[in-house]
Amino acid sequence: MIAFLKGRLVEKTPTDIIIECNGIGYQVHISLHSYSLIKDLEAIQIHTYLQIKEDAHILYGFVEKVERELFKLLISVSGIGGNTARNMLSYVSPTDLIQAIASNDVKTIQSIKGIGLKTAQRVIIDLQEKVQKLYGIEDLSLPVNNTNAEEALSALEVLGFVRKTSEKLVKKIVEQNPEVTVEQIIKSALKSL
Repeated sequence: MIAFLKGRLVEKTPTDIIIECNGIGYQVHISLHSYSLIKDLEAIQIHTYLQIKEDAHILYGFVEKVERELFKLLISVSGIGGNTARNMLSYVSPTDLIQAIASNDVKTIQSIKGIGLKTAQRVIIDLQEKVQKLYGIEDLSLPVNNTNAEEALSALEVLGFVRKTSEKLVKKIVEQNPEVTVEQIIKSALKSL
């Protein structure tokens, strides 16, 4: 309904801002991520999402469009409302949250205050495919019962390689040869890294 607001920044706090547009002051709820991006400029344009409830109309604002789209995905998950989604985006940046969902990283999502194990799992189950398609991310999660891949990843991490980069490579190696040994995975990965 209201896609964006463009006007004068009247007031700014870590949780909300007030924007004056043609003599009307709009209170817009923001995440800490958006708060950190809003400079003390007088003129501002912010992407918005209007949530209509029985007892309230709440306007959420986002400096980046990607944050608004992620917010909309999060509130589509059962049990996550606007405030919880805003809280999630306050604790973890949108790009890190997208990566966590795409790579099945329950620990990162669960580290957010107020998000338990079941909610973190539900977020991943409901949004992983959508996030991967929307942002063009490959499925980064490894085959479940492949201990060789896990051991190889741990070894590569000890050697100083970034886990996310190694995961993609190890997944590719294991897909090409499911019977590959830990040593073979490490040797192949080292050639490519």
